[in-house]
Amino acid sequence: MNEIDAWIERVFGPVATWLSNIVFFEIDVAGGIPIIVVWLMAAAVFLTVWLRFQPITGLKHSIKVIRGKYTAKTDPGEVSSFQALATELSGTVGLGNIAGVAVAIVAGGPGAALWIAIFGFFGMSVKMAEATLGVMFRKVNADGTTEGGPMYFLRDGLASIGRKKLGGVLATMYAIFALVGVFGAGNLFQANQVAAIVSSGIGSEFLVNNKWLIGVVMAILVGIVILGGVKAIARWTSALTPAMAVLYVLCVLLIVVLNIEAVPNAIGQIFSGAFTAEGVTGGIIGVAVVGIQRALFSNAAGVGSAAMAHSASKTKEPATEGFTAMWEPLIDSVVVCMLTAIAIVVTGVYTTGGEDGVQLTSQAFGTVAPWFPYVLLVAVALFGFSTVLAYAYYGELNAMYLFGSTKSVQTTFRVIWALAVVVGAAISLDSVIAFSDAMFFLMAVPNLLGIYFLAKVLRLEILRHKYRASTGALGEVDEDLQVGMRDHEPTEEQVAQAELAEREEQQRLTEVRRTLSDDPDFPVRADHHGEDLTSPMGAPAEPIPETGQFPAVAEEGGSHVAGGAATATATAGDRIPGAPQDIDGTPSRDA
Repeated sequence: MNEIDAWIERVFGPVATWLSNIVFFEIDVAGGIPIIVVWLMAAAVFLTVWLRFQPITGLKHSIKVIRGKYTAKTDPGEVSSFQALATELSGTVGLGNIAGVAVAIVAGGPGAALWIAIFGFFGMSVKMAEATLGVMFRKVNADGTTEGGPMYFLRDGLASIGRKKLGGVLATMYAIFALVGVFGAGNLFQANQVAAIVSSGIGSEFLVNNKWLIGVVMAILVGIVILGGVKAIARWTSALTPAMAVLYVLCVLLIVVLNIEAVPNAIGQIFSGAFTAEGVTGGIIGVAVVGIQRALFSNAAGVGSAAMAHSASKTKEPATEGFTAMWEPLIDSVVVCMLTAIAIVVTGVYTTGGEDGVQLTSQAFGTVAPWFPYVLLVAVALFGFSTVLAYAYYGELNAMYLFGSTKSVQTTFRVIWALAVVVGAAISLDSVIAFSDAMFFLMAVPNLLGIYFLAKVLRLEILRHKYRASTGALGEVDEDLQVGMRDHEPTEEQVAQAELAEREEQQRLTEVRRTLSDDPDFPVRADHHGEDLTSPMGAPAEPIPETGQFPAVAEEGGSHVAGGAATATATAGDRIPGAPQDIDGTPSRDA
């Protein structure tokens, strides 16, 4: 393997170094801050203010959303909101929480942990934006499967506001960056780390020299799951994520309890250290340099993965997924990372130095009992495995966007993904990982550009949904039809009832339009309507001859369809007195 490693290093080394120098170019402030970090932080702060501090004001409503109160089993989509949440957490909760936090504390002192948590709070708004837009502009296929993500809201979202060419370019750029980035960060790196940690943890010299065997076992398990598609991935992650999170959190809490007398001092060090020169610089370096390159701030806010995970959710209300995704940075960067930091600080292992974050966390576990690091070993293996599952779905979506939504593309990608696990476990891939890390961070450039362009549409969707829910205009779904955390498949009877209700609603709305269109006293035409319309409501729809059914209301209005829900750009709809105001000062519309 040494010869293969050397060849890879010669080929990828110069390219990886060149690309990393560009992506992580630093400005000489506070010891050096990569511009990409400024780009991510600026977006996080902007969106938090722009969306009216939803991480605080919308937290209560988000709990109802996650429980499925506003989504029906008959809504378009493939998985529940909870399963989408679990899938995204599977891709983010992992080595960043275990190793990244430890290394950040070594680099900048205990105060670095607080800066991770602070970014986690602002990152909640970024995830909300990504997930909402991911559903608004997703593609729902005839067989009920979905395709979504930044590449779709960049292409179709920007086209809807008159920037079609720019949207197409940014979407293609994103898909290329993502396809390369997820292979490195979500496959090769994870397999490499799991194989190294498991082989050294078991203490078997044979496994240390034959890590490919661990890769084969892991690849077989990954292949079995991903061949079942997003539904199978969601089933596994919705079971694995809570289990591994509970296991890890309980272990960390045990460390904290056994060192309870040191907890007040540790918390004091974390808070005071965050606002000293050393703490601030170290915090930024720890999160921006080590945390970004190895854990992407531990929560992936800004790279668009939330848009892909939540685009498969069952919902007609895009904003429901925004309120769900908001929890991901909270759990990942605020709760799990802070617990890890407290455990490392109370045990004092960070003062021993060293750069191997996993080893430092393992030492903290070792203070409980000699065998306790083996529990961490199990947690790391589960974290790595679940991350490979989640990123398999993300990679597949981008491959299908670039090469076509065909079964052959899907199958080819899944086979290559499983084989890459073996490769990642078997050989050293420092240069490949450095290259893919840079590509992974480049995903944030087109992704956040698109969000800025769609900021007005995004805010209207979020605030409109929240206003309707608060006034009762958006009622809760009947309990037997609500999408549960894992129970989301409707019965045949429920499907038939939903189809009948949809037809009746379309006919009712068509009659309303016909009546208004024929009324000579109806208010004059709005300036933005064309001369071909008979009224501001548009021409009355006629049944489709082949089916006898009426076309979708969203199609009549010319709005983009998000699995049955028109976006905030729909041309039809009445102004709601007292509703949240749009950017130009006019009330938001209830489409």
